[in-house]
Amino acid sequence: MNESIPVARTTDHGFTKLMPDVDRKRAWLLTVDGAPQSYVDLDDPEYLEFEYARRLGHVLDTVAEAGRALDVLHLGGGALTLPRYVAATRPGSRQDVVEADRGLLELVVENLPLPAGAGIALHAADARAWLEAAPADSADVLVADVFGGSRVPAQLTSVEYAGQAARVLRGDGVYLANLADAAPFAFLRSQLANFAAVFEELALIAEPGVLRGRRFGNAVLLAANGPLDTAALARRTASDAFPARVEHGPALREFIGGARPVRDEDAVPSPEPPDGAFGIG
Repeated sequence: MNESIPVARTTDHGFTKLMPDVDRKRAWLLTVDGAPQSYVDLDDPEYLEFEYARRLGHVLDTVAEAGRALDVLHLGGGALTLPRYVAATRPGSRQDVVEADRGLLELVVENLPLPAGAGIALHAADARAWLEAAPADSADVLVADVFGGSRVPAQLTSVEYAGQAARVLRGDGVYLANLADAAPFAFLRSQLANFAAVFEELALIAEPGVLRGRRFGNAVLLAANGPLDTAALARRTASDAFPARVEHGPALREFIGGARPVRDEDAVPSPEPPDGAFGIG
C-alpha cells in the first residue's frame, strides 16, 4: 500500500475510507460515511488514538493479570484496533471478530494486514445472530463496538441482548461496550438498567463533561458477575491524556434512577449524534 495515498471504496454499509496520518508513518484513520470509526498504527498496535478506545484498552489491561491470554469476542470490527491491541498485549489470545460489513473487513485486511499468527478470526455476520449462536461460557471478554453509521442498532440495546451476552461469557467474564449519549441520558440509563437486570456488577467510564451533561460523547459500560477492579481503572483513566471518571456503586445506581430495562419489542437505536460531535477536523 502506498503510505501517502488514501484508499476509498463503497462497502456494504457505506462509503469507507482509509486515510494516512501525516504525523505517524504507518498509521491510518478509518471513516465510514465521513464518521471516524477506527485508528490503527501498524508499527505500534498498542497505540490507541481515540478516547473511547483508550478507555476500552484500560479495561482490557485490568480484567486479568498482565499478559495472560484471553478468549475475546468482538462485536464490531472497524479497522481491528482492539483485536490488534489484545494480540500485542496478551499474546496467545484467541479472538473472534464479528463485523456485518464484509466489504469493510476486506478493505481493512487488504490494506492494513494483521500480523502473522495474531490469533484473530474474522467473521462477516450480524452481531446479534452470531451472539445467539455462540457457545455458552466461551468468552472471557465480550467487546461491543457496533455502530450502524453513528448509532448503535436497536437489536443490541435490549435486555434480551444483555442476557445473551451473559450466557456467552464465562463466570468471571467481563462485558464492555462503547456507547454514546447526551443529557438527559435516556438511552445510556436504559442500557445500564438492561445490564443491571442480568449482571451483578456495573461500572461506567466517561469524560466528566459528558457525565455533567455538557456535551454529547462516548461512555464505556462494563458489566460482570464478579468484582470489577474499579480502583485500578480509576487510576488509569484519571491519569490518561484524556482524563475520565469511573462511576460505580451507589453513584451509578443514582445515575440509573428510575430507568427500566428495555425489551426487544421496545428497543431503539442510540441517539443520533449532533453535527460535528465526532468530526475529524
